[in-house]
Amino acid sequence: MSAVLKSVPEFVPMRPEDVDAVLAVEQGAYPFPWSRANFVDSLVAGYSAWCCRVDGALVGYAVIMLVLDEAHLLNVTVAPDWQRRGYGTLIMHHLFSTARAHGARRMFLEVRPSNLSGQGLYDRFGFGKIGRRRAYYPAIEGREDAVVMAVDL
Repeated sequence: MSAVLKSVPEFVPMRPEDVDAVLAVEQGAYPFPWSRANFVDSLVAGYSAWCCRVDGALVGYAVIMLVLDEAHLLNVTVAPDWQRRGYGTLIMHHLFSTARAHGARRMFLEVRPSNLSGQGLYDRFGFGKIGRRRAYYPAIEGREDAVVMAVDL
């Protein structure tokens, strides 16, 4: 009988030198991706930004803004080739732990109504719909609303 070792995901703070790889994943994952400036500005602002790596490969990343007792999830992405393997769940657990460690008591996010897989992930983590932002996201035809969700930590 042989033992099979599974690689353990590693969460490391996002650094400026990670932005090229993160941007490549972002551009492959979304029709309207964040820009390089969005990621650089998040790092400069001191937001909590994380890369999830498996054996050195970037499988996902996230950016949260921590202010007083609130966390605002700005971006969470799993690389398309790594989706549907549980990495989104692992990243969310890491974000919840990070937010709690910084004293956050509630987490907020916006999600496209068309992003059903994202909404499903957030539902599993107890997020509830608390509002809607009209014409929040760019879309192929005009703009798309955002569903605002929140969860108590």
